[in-house]
Amino acid sequence: MAQSADASSRLRAMSSVSVASGMFPKPVALETQVAFWRNVYGVWSRSQVVLHDNRFLDVIYEVIQLPGNITEGYTPIQKELVRERTAYWQSRLRDLEQKVSAGIPLTQDDRRLAVKISPRGDLKTALLGASERLRGQRGLRERFKRGLEISGRYDRHFREIFRHAGLPEDLAHLPHVESSFQTQARSSAGAVGVWQFTRGAAERFMNVNTIIDERLDPIASAHGAARYLSYAYGKLGSWPLAITSYNHGISGMMRAKQSFGHDFMRIVSDYDHPQFGFASRNFYAEFLAAREVASQPERFFAEGIRYEKPLDWDRVVITQNTFVSTLARQYATDKSQLIALNAAWSGPAQSDRAALPAGTAVWLPSGTLRQIAHRAQQNRLAAQQPENKGASAHVKVSYPGNVKAGGTATRTNASLSPKNGNYKLAKTQAFAR
Repeated sequence: MAQSADASSRLRAMSSVSVASGMFPKPVALETQVAFWRNVYGVWSRSQVVLHDNRFLDVIYEVIQLPGNITEGYTPIQKELVRERTAYWQSRLRDLEQKVSAGIPLTQDDRRLAVKISPRGDLKTALLGASERLRGQRGLRERFKRGLEISGRYDRHFREIFRHAGLPEDLAHLPHVESSFQTQARSSAGAVGVWQFTRGAAERFMNVNTIIDERLDPIASAHGAARYLSYAYGKLGSWPLAITSYNHGISGMMRAKQSFGHDFMRIVSDYDHPQFGFASRNFYAEFLAAREVASQPERFFAEGIRYEKPLDWDRVVITQNTFVSTLARQYATDKSQLIALNAAWSGPAQSDRAALPAGTAVWLPSGTLRQIAHRAQQNRLAAQQPENKGASAHVKVSYPGNVKAGGTATRTNASLSPKNGNYKLAKTQAFAR
């Protein structure tokens, strides 16, 4: 794709000046990209398609209003409309480039378009390749809002995970960019789940095998994301580079750093690699925009956000290989409900063709462990009765004590008679209600 000679200098203008934003700096030169993504997330709806320059995101040619029903995809009529308007603007840009190159007088419409493209610089240079840089971006306001609502389920826990890992808590906003908090999200590159790990990357930072795929468990994959981001930051030394590596890879950002150091705007404007395209150039700006919109929802969603309740399921970690049906019996839980809570389990695990390995974290319905603790207390009292003095009580129950928000606790202080079930195969983790 052609790029004008002064494109690099235009994108780097004022890059030495930055606005402090905690751990996540926002260079002034990046603001046009951040502003574009703020609009994508908080202003433009799914019924709108924005035609823009893919290098200079402040150059907006048209906001198309889609006719008819609005769904995730395009209807044939909507697709044709977008194609027609794209072809129209490509033709206009090519025509204007030819006129400017040949010195042909411009019409009033030509001059208005010229000002839009190059309000301050050299028009002839700015027009070079402009028709090829035309790109369409559909608004994501409704999707982002739904992601905000879902985030209420996980935000407290994600922040706790990052805080315990010694990382900035606001990394919890990354799923807004990656998946809109959709647990079943799958990308064309094979990335899966809320945190959008590919299998290769996930195998380094979480459990992924033929029995369990922790990419599908938002909490387990958040731990994996924390491990990845901690490693990436250690390698790259800055959050703009580490966050961009979430899209472009650590080795790719190491190459960029070797060429331009920590000058992030130089990387955005000048780093040339076939895989460092529009998505990679904009990933950090998207994160900053998502963080701003999510932190100020009333500014973008005056109608209000109905956040989902924080996750309050019980969680245990099994200490021996165990089949799902065995867990269901021992925790007096319906097997299908257990499977629904544990999306990371594969088909063989769900159908009892393979046992869950020791060390697997298992989600249980909220209140399960307290019910077990209550039964244990009743059994202990019953065992103290004269007629029950000889009863066996060697099986221990693990259940949650008092825990802080998002934290875990393990406490074992109740005994059960074997006739009431063998509960010693798990230790407990619990999320605060």
